[in-house]
Amino acid sequence: QVQLVESGGGLVQAGGSLTLSCAASGRALSSYAMGWFRQAPGKEREFVAAMSKNGNSINYAASAKGRFIISRDIAVNTMYLQMNSLKPEDTAVYYCALKFPYNGDNVYVVKSDYSYWGRGTQVTVSP
Repeated sequence: QVQLVESGGGLVQAGGSLTLSCAASGRALSSYAMGWFRQAPGKEREFVAAMSKNGNSINYAASAKGRFIISRDIAVNTMYLQMNSLKPEDTAVYYCALKFPYNGDNVYVVKSDYSYWGRGTQVTVSP
């Protein structure tokens, strides 16, 4: 089993930046494909960004492309989501997730693909 704990959320003004962290324990992060999702009040949880197990493939939601960067540090078993040029519509609870993949190259953008989830961290962007 792997456990995930997000951190780094908070309140930021529009145009600002935040970097979310997701610390994994129990298993090596390098064994999994990983993703970030978010859920705004009254809305479905939606895909934000994903990285393949081997780190060679990355995919972003259209809303995140050009502003967000997904990354990982295998040495500290932590994944990150750097968020720049934040907008009020980015306000949501952000979740990290892991999936044991079929191969090293696949990225997964559907939340039902993921087996392991963190509890989430709140990001609030004020106008």
